[in-house]
Amino acid sequence: MDETDTRQAIKDTALELLVRHGYRGTSFGDISAALGTTRANIHYHFGNKQALVDEVLGDYMQATLSGLRAVWSAQGSSLSDQVEAMIAYSRARFSHFNPTGTEGHGWSLISRLRQDADLLGDRGRQMLGHFGVELSALFAEALSSAGRRGELAPNVVPADAALLFAVIADNAAPITLAEGGFERLERTYRSLRQMIENRP
Repeated sequence: MDETDTRQAIKDTALELLVRHGYRGTSFGDISAALGTTRANIHYHFGNKQALVDEVLGDYMQATLSGLRAVWSAQGSSLSDQVEAMIAYSRARFSHFNPTGTEGHGWSLISRLRQDADLLGDRGRQMLGHFGVELSALFAEALSSAGRRGELAPNVVPADAALLFAVIADNAAPITLAEGGFERLERTYRSLRQMIENRP
């Protein structure tokens, strides 16, 4: 592998281990063993654990926000379509770490690192805070658009509905870890949609 491929392989392996075991439970030794490389090679590419985690988190956040923007701003999609696409997007991530659907493993790097926020550096904590801001803005725009399309019930304030969607999305992994697994998250999204949508 060239240096670019090696860096990406290290980040991919680190992502898997960080989601499964958190910041505390992931070391350069774990990453090197899983990848079949040396700790020195990881140090060469990233310097220290904090720098590696910051880069992995930054990439993950960018990919997540890009994926969610595609879901919630798709041309011609109704609110119902968007909610179903959101469920499908979440299910794909959930299934990667819970292939049979019954394991009860965490599946979100953001949720996992929030549990270890006291160990992150300033940059890592700032990124987690920024994610919440970006998520809220994304849903504010999506629900405002749904309101303009006449898809919200007359008494629904788009900003309030956006806040609820953002809270669900930001806590999706913990919701699935509660009783009910992924179906609990699915029901939560659909129940909120049914409560706010305009029905003939």
